[in-house]
Amino acid sequence: MDTDYFNDTHRQVRNTTRKFVATHVLPHIDDWEEAGEFPRELYRLAGEAGILGAGYPEALGGHSEGDVFLKVAISEELMRSTSGGLVAGLESLDIALPPVVRWAQPALREQVVPAALRGDKIMALAITEPGGGSDVASLKTRAVRDGDHYVINGNKTFITSGHRADHYTVAVRTGDAGHNGISLLLVDRDTPGFTRGRKLRKMGWWASDTAELFFEDCRVPADRLLGAENAGFIAIMTNFLSERLMLAIMGYMGAQLALEASIEYCRSREAFGRSLSGFQVTRHKLVEMATHVDIAREYTYRCAALIQAGRNPVKEVAMAKNFAAQVCEDVTREAIQLHGGMGYMRETGVERLYRDGKLLSIGGGTTEIMKELISKQLGL
Repeated sequence: MDTDYFNDTHRQVRNTTRKFVATHVLPHIDDWEEAGEFPRELYRLAGEAGILGAGYPEALGGHSEGDVFLKVAISEELMRSTSGGLVAGLESLDIALPPVVRWAQPALREQVVPAALRGDKIMALAITEPGGGSDVASLKTRAVRDGDHYVINGNKTFITSGHRADHYTVAVRTGDAGHNGISLLLVDRDTPGFTRGRKLRKMGWWASDTAELFFEDCRVPADRLLGAENAGFIAIMTNFLSERLMLAIMGYMGAQLALEASIEYCRSREAFGRSLSGFQVTRHKLVEMATHVDIAREYTYRCAALIQAGRNPVKEVAMAKNFAAQVCEDVTREAIQLHGGMGYMRETGVERLYRDGKLLSIGGGTTEIMKELISKQLGL
């Protein structure tokens, strides 16, 4: 199945990313999880390894522009860190940077993008607000044009990399109510009137930095507008396609890691005079887990192939995200059950995979919102 989607370049980058994780991440990940963050230096190391620049224009410091399966291979290997929070934090540029690449003015693009791809600067996407999450069209943070500036008032929450980021791609309301009145502005961390609140404590994704953001008469130069005024909703929706694909990858990879850990444990753990895998009920449970993981992976690959071909598979990616999120939740739950008491211990990786996996049915649009989106695509 690998040869259907991945070429030699993909495999080389996969090996590079796997070595990066083994060398720079796995020896420290448990400590970083407990600390609730990972070192900023890791961004620079990822930049040096070419991990951050994959899929971006060479002229801006990237490589392999538009190669979706290169991003798939990298994301799969980063998930072998066993930490969804680390992956989300390290890859936060992939949801914040594309609008800058596509729609920023040239001088701003050249100032921001290469530094982010080197890992010298950190990017965050700020859309979600306390009064609404998945309902993007109802966001209330307002930006009013005042001469050659926009003045922003409002606040955001649940922002990944929100506390440590250097640049924020912020969704604001510049027009009337609804999706037609939304724009995107790039805000620097030291902009007067912009402050970061407390680091949020979460059920999972512990290693990711998640924050509240506050804008109080925050003046942002008008040339920081990304694209046309009131055209931000389209940019956000375009961005969501790749974000949801990445969340689907996190889903089946979290399940894959839980499956691998369960197989190893069931082979080595003995009960009543034989290994756990010696019991038919255990073997069949592992077979079910493996089946669902493979289906989630293969369907997500199909979605990636559609994007690679220039299609806009909104329905299919939403289905992939929902299915992979459910597979992750089911498989990691079964993995804990198979591990028994050890599955409930933090020292066992499946415990973290279970907690981290729950976010996938919430982030990037909840499962319920995805179903509504799919129903519209079906003409219902």
